[in-house]
Amino acid sequence: MPTDAPSAKRIARFIEPFRVTPGSHVTLSDDFDPAFKAGVEKKKDGAELLHEGIALLSDYQARLAAQDTIGVVVVLQALDAAGKDGTIRHVMSGVNPQGVRVESFKVPSAGDLNHDFLRRYQERLPSRGEIGIFNRSHYEEVLVVRVHPENLVRQKLPLETCEDHVWKHRYEAINNWERYLVENGFRIVKLFLNLSKEEQRVRFLRRIDLPEHNWKFSTHDVQERKSWDDYQEAFSQMLSHTSTEWAPWHVIPADRKWFARIAAAAVITNALIELDPQYPTLDGDALRGLQAMKRELESQAPKGAAPDPFEPPLAEREV
Repeated sequence: MPTDAPSAKRIARFIEPFRVTPGSHVTLSDDFDPAFKAGVEKKKDGAELLHEGIALLSDYQARLAAQDTIGVVVVLQALDAAGKDGTIRHVMSGVNPQGVRVESFKVPSAGDLNHDFLRRYQERLPSRGEIGIFNRSHYEEVLVVRVHPENLVRQKLPLETCEDHVWKHRYEAINNWERYLVENGFRIVKLFLNLSKEEQRVRFLRRIDLPEHNWKFSTHDVQERKSWDDYQEAFSQMLSHTSTEWAPWHVIPADRKWFARIAAAAVITNALIELDPQYPTLDGDALRGLQAMKRELESQAPKGAAPDPFEPPLAEREV
C-alpha cells in the first residue's frame, strides 16, 4: 500500500509539534503539554487513525526487511506508568514479528559495569532490515544515573571524570555514537512519552485497585516518584543536549494512552516514509531465469487446473 505524497505530508505536519528542535533549550513543563491532542478530540477518531498508521507501518516494515540494507532503532524513554509496553504492543501489532526486536535494559550487571557505558547497547542493536526497539535505552545513563549519582561509583569511572562535566561528556558520546550509527545505515527514532504527575498518580492507584493489574505495581516506582522534579530536570537537559539533526527527539503527549499510540505510530511511520525502502528488483538474467522456472511449473499443472492461477485470462489481458 504505497503512500501518496499528500498522506506523507499530513503525517509530517501531524508530528511536527512533537519534534524537539535541535539546539533548542527545553523546559519540559513549559514546552510540552502531556494532555495535547493535536486536534484529535475523540478516542473513536483516534482508533481509525491508529489503524491507518499500523497498516502503513506494516507495509513499510515489509519493504525494509526485503531491502535489507537499513536498520531502524526506536528509542523509547519515559517515567513509570507512561505506557511504554502498551505503546509497543499496539503500534507493532500489525508488523511481522520476525522483523522486530524489542530489547529491555534493566540494571547493569557486574559484567556490564566492567565496560564502557555504551557497550551493552551496541551489542543489542538490530540487524539491517530490522526494527529494533529499545524499551529504556542508553539514555538511562544520563537519567537514572544523574538522578541517583551514587550509580557512578558502581561504574568504576576514573576519579577525574566523576565531576559535573561527566554529563556533558556523556551527551557528546551519545550524539557521536548515534551519528556513527546513522552514517552506517541505521535510522534513530527517539520517543519520549511525556506523562503528567497527576496522571501517573492515577495510573499507580489503578494498578493497586484492580487485582489483575497488581502485578504491574512496584514500590520502587513510588519511591522514584519522590524524585519527580529531579527527573523533569534530567529529561529537560537530555532533550536539550541530544536532540540532533541526525537523531531528533519527539516528545509524545502520554496522558491519553490512545493518543500516545497514534503519535508514536506516526513518528515511526514518518521515519520509514523518509527512508522509502523498496522491494529489490531483479536484473535481466534473473528475470529470464524466473520465466524459465515459471514455464516449468506451468507444465506440471494437472489436467483441468490453470497453468498459473495468478495469471489473468487472455481476454482480460487484452482488455
